[in-house]
Amino acid sequence: MKHEVLKSIVRVKFAFAVLLAVTFCVASPGSTAYAKRKPAKYGVIKIQTSPGGLPIEVDGKTEGTTTTEWRSWNKEPGLHTIVINLPDGQRWTREFNLDAGRIKCVTLNYRPGQPLAVSPCPYPVNLSAPVSVNEGEVITYTADVTYKGTSPLNYTWTVSPAEAKILSGLGTPTISVDSTGLGTQTVSATLVVNDGSGEASCRQVANAATNIVRIPPPPREGREFDVCCSCAFDDQKARLDNLAIELQNDPSSTAYVFGYGGRTSRVGEADRLTSRARDYLVTERNIDPARIVVVNGGYREDDCVELWIVPSGATAPQPTPTVQPADVRPAPDAPARKRRRG
Repeated sequence: MKHEVLKSIVRVKFAFAVLLAVTFCVASPGSTAYAKRKPAKYGVIKIQTSPGGLPIEVDGKTEGTTTTEWRSWNKEPGLHTIVINLPDGQRWTREFNLDAGRIKCVTLNYRPGQPLAVSPCPYPVNLSAPVSVNEGEVITYTADVTYKGTSPLNYTWTVSPAEAKILSGLGTPTISVDSTGLGTQTVSATLVVNDGSGEASCRQVANAATNIVRIPPPPREGREFDVCCSCAFDDQKARLDNLAIELQNDPSSTAYVFGYGGRTSRVGEADRLTSRARDYLVTERNIDPARIVVVNGGYREDDCVELWIVPSGATAPQPTPTVQPADVRPAPDAPARKRRRG
């Protein structure tokens, strides 16, 4: 009888190790030396296991369970398959050729081993971030890590472009990034997570990207610089001097001079006031006439001069009369009323 012993340790995550001792025996069926043997038409498969009671399949057919004693099956010559279901859920399988007149003996000893350590790797890492933010807003990148190991995780962040600044959160699952100055660009964040074991499967990488939307600056607007109603010209000149200084400080700005006639002012008073103011700025303060816009603003209760500073590209201001033309009662051309003159 020929014996072959096979010992193997099966390593499977979440399963027990098993030690299987298998013996195959090959023998001829019993016969007497003096009887003439007839040619055998079949072979015999004999199986016993320790412990018994293990479900068994022979050539894909369920054959009950094994016993600690021999169980036999007569099979035609050829390839045959034995499957024994082990207590830990594994399936022990063997294929062999059976010759006519031969016996195949299988002995299986099952001994459970110690449970193998279960690796927590790989593990999922999901990185979330807003699809877009307005320029200047803070971007928050957050990692959701499902890790069942006991080792502390290491979090390594990088962001691009280089101008993107990490405000907080380095070494943690969440970082904040400043988007100031990054309008129309895309900020990308990359997170590397590892448990310090050095195993490739325990190093996970995740990426996320956010588009930065540039918000156009609000339109520039002019500002009312000064207003003088029923003023002597000397008073107006002091205000025009201050206006000239503003124009010199900002060479790109424009001056708007609105003139308003009073309810009882002479005809053409608004035009007279604006022309006088422009002439003073040009001749006395050397302001380029192209930077001065004079506008007849209509009527107010008293004659007025209104001064505006308008930055380049800003919307032009509009006059704001308070008296309707139908309510105006112009004074006669003769000096019927005393007026203050500069």
